[in-house]
Amino acid sequence: MSRAVYLRFMRKLILVSACLVAAACTSEPAATREFKGVKTVVYVTPDLDAGKAWYSSVFGIEPYFDEPFYVGFQVGDFELGLDPDTALAPPGRGGMWVYWEVDDAVATYDRLTTLGATEVAGVSDVGGGILVGTVEDPFGNLFGIIQMP
Repeated sequence: MSRAVYLRFMRKLILVSACLVAAACTSEPAATREFKGVKTVVYVTPDLDAGKAWYSSVFGIEPYFDEPFYVGFQVGDFELGLDPDTALAPPGRGGMWVYWEVDDAVATYDRLTTLGATEVAGVSDVGGGILVGTVEDPFGNLFGIIQMP
């Protein structure tokens, strides 16, 4: 093996090792790792038929979940949900909330309320083992969590 090939190999090995160490030795607090990322955004849509038609034309797909209480579109790795219930939020500006994906919805829900969030909708199974819960943060924003099976 030539010296140049050896040096290129060693640089790649060092780079890969550094990446593995950085991933394993993160200084990120455990609470941050509890949240995997945004999973679902829900828009309050009182007229589900009109909402379903409009978003089907926007995304070029039909919803994967279509019930009178919720319509769900799988858009890449995320979900857009349409909810006709105006009890949690009004339609229009401010009529949406985000679901953050977590591993343990019950533990996270409890931690959020311990930190000062107000209970809005406790953790419940919405079908297929999917658990969701919603709290209101101390500033009045809806904050949803979702645990996928």
